[in-house]
Amino acid sequence: MLSITVPGMEYYNEQTETFETKPDMVLQLEHSLISLSKWESKWKKSFLSSSNLTPEQLIDYVRCMTINKISDETVYARLTAENFIKIRTYIDDPMTATTINRQNKRPSRKIVTSEQIYGWMVGLGIPFECEKWHLSRLLMLIEVCSIQQNGGTNKKMSPNERAQWQALTNAKRRAKTGSRG
Repeated sequence: MLSITVPGMEYYNEQTETFETKPDMVLQLEHSLISLSKWESKWKKSFLSSSNLTPEQLIDYVRCMTINKISDETVYARLTAENFIKIRTYIDDPMTATTINRQNKRPSRKIVTSEQIYGWMVGLGIPFECEKWHLSRLLMLIEVCSIQQNGGTNKKMSPNERAQWQALTNAKRRAKTGSRG
């Protein structure tokens, strides 16, 4: 969870012809599958696969991430550049010590939605309580479970590695049967 303080402001209320003050507000945010599904249900597009979100969509994702009660919705319009840097850093944090060797693996262009992630959770037997975890941590758990379920291999062989493996396998078979090929 991330807590950020959105600074207050003083403004002139034209109706009462007085200066009024909005106090600082603390937002408690969670980048989770729940916040992702809330945002996607409103915008009807994938958050994770979208590279060009509008400022309105970004602010709305912060609204979906908010887990504490907010009495003044104008707080989202007062988010500062510093607040957005903290939020971006929090979203990008892997939140885990687990690393996976992804060399020779190209980034996927596949569109990933919250429903697909829920489907992966069901398929891998991951309990729905994990939907509250930081999304990066949940995705790492899904990847680890997938690797373990597939016998520990998540890496496709390159054509060169496949040729070497095939040559070695053929040599072993020839030696075992006494054949010359």
